[in-house]
Amino acid sequence: MPAAVAGPEIERLIQLLARLPGLGPRSARRAALHLIKKREALMTPLSSALQVAIDKIEVCRTCGNIDTQNPCTVCTDLRRDPAIIVVVADVADLWALERAHAVNGFYHVLGATLSPLDGVGPQDLSIDALIARAHDPNVTEIILALNATVDGQTTAHYITDLLHDANVKVTRLAHGVPVGGELDYLDEGTLAAAMRQRTLF
Repeated sequence: MPAAVAGPEIERLIQLLARLPGLGPRSARRAALHLIKKREALMTPLSSALQVAIDKIEVCRTCGNIDTQNPCTVCTDLRRDPAIIVVVADVADLWALERAHAVNGFYHVLGATLSPLDGVGPQDLSIDALIARAHDPNVTEIILALNATVDGQTTAHYITDLLHDANVKVTRLAHGVPVGGELDYLDEGTLAAAMRQRTLF
């Protein structure tokens, strides 16, 4: 077993950083060392920002986005088109579409996709709230911007069935999104093209 090269506090910092997506043990050690070297410039402001995030970030009661205000910044933006609701599985997908400036509507975050193998059923997603929002007379289109995976498409079919009595057009992203692809990993150009070429579901 390798000998520890730093005290338990530093080792704990490395272990916590290694839990972040995209950071393995080596990257976590480099990041920790960088933070320690730049304590005043990086570590102190980061610590403060993390505490503020813990205290102030909430889940939007309207769409499921995360923000420091409730309803969130997106839901309170009066420049958006109230006729469009874009359905996404996760907040990361909402942020990806916003980075691409692909649509100017509102969003609805499901929280996940249906996945019987993982024990995720309809009761675990915010589908009921989506159906209620779809019955608002101002809403004319529901865009299903779900991952092109088996679980994503199963969820899209399930939601489409539930929307049969709502007076809305149900569309999905065009096939510019690769099969098996996840929205958060796509470039902005692909996302924007897929949104422009959406089709009836």
